[in-house]
Amino acid sequence: MLIPDNVGKIINAVLYEGYMLYPYRQSALKNRHRWNFGVLFPESYSAAHAPAETSTMQTECVLLGEDHTALTAGVRFLHLPPEGAERGAVEREITTPAMKLAQLVGEKSILAFVCADDRNADRSATTVVPVSGEIEISAAPAAEKAYRLTVRVRNTTSLDAAPAGRDRALPFALVSTHIILHATSGEFVSLIDPPKEHAEAAAVCRNIGAWPVLVGDPGERQWMLASPIILYDYPQIAPESPGDFFDGTEIDELLTLRVLTLTEEEKQELRRGDRRAREILERSETLPEDHLLKLHGALRGMDK
Repeated sequence: MLIPDNVGKIINAVLYEGYMLYPYRQSALKNRHRWNFGVLFPESYSAAHAPAETSTMQTECVLLGEDHTALTAGVRFLHLPPEGAERGAVEREITTPAMKLAQLVGEKSILAFVCADDRNADRSATTVVPVSGEIEISAAPAAEKAYRLTVRVRNTTSLDAAPAGRDRALPFALVSTHIILHATSGEFVSLIDPPKEHAEAAAVCRNIGAWPVLVGDPGERQWMLASPIILYDYPQIAPESPGDFFDGTEIDELLTLRVLTLTEEEKQELRRGDRRAREILERSETLPEDHLLKLHGALRGMDK
């Protein structure tokens, strides 16, 4: 799926929310035990640990369009290596073919997928266990030229025996799962602030483990992100932020300064660990002073 840069930055922030937290060392308790949102476990594991764990995510939203309106859905998640592996997570993206709205009304389109290769985004080898899932999409008329779109993502990975403990089950899970929707010749309706004529259709949308918001430039309605964390329509990354800290509140200045206070032994552990942790250390150590000053504060939205 070809995603605009301003949309892609938000999607990546959601994908890596909580992936690794300060002090960014694998030996730290908070980094040994993942707590990511949007975790879909295999159905057998979920059934044994319900309602705390789930295998399914569902998003519903309102799409304005006609029979020729085309929809593309993408599902992204992290695929974690087995417990104890030093390599980081593998990014996964499954994209459906473009589908006409007329094809989805009264019908279910199901795309099954399997992720089993062991190459990361940077082409470094990472040992992972195979995971499988499916994306189910359907649409139902909600009003004139308005449709309630339903997208479900399921983890269908088969397990011979349920892993003992959540950490051992995570390599079989879809982690930080989220759904990206794109409409051509159609528009999505805000579920947070729907127009009056579509408020009733928006009110009956049922979302499970997902929070759909409009993304892109304010006013655009071609992109919808169903996030496992609560966002507002048209979320933005602060232009002063030099890069991800995997923390939703970011606090870039504070985290940069905290990274710089790590001991040499702690920094060496970062360099030996996850690639993204190394990037945080390298970025913090080479950040120009004038850029650091820009992180100290900014005023926005002030009337002249």
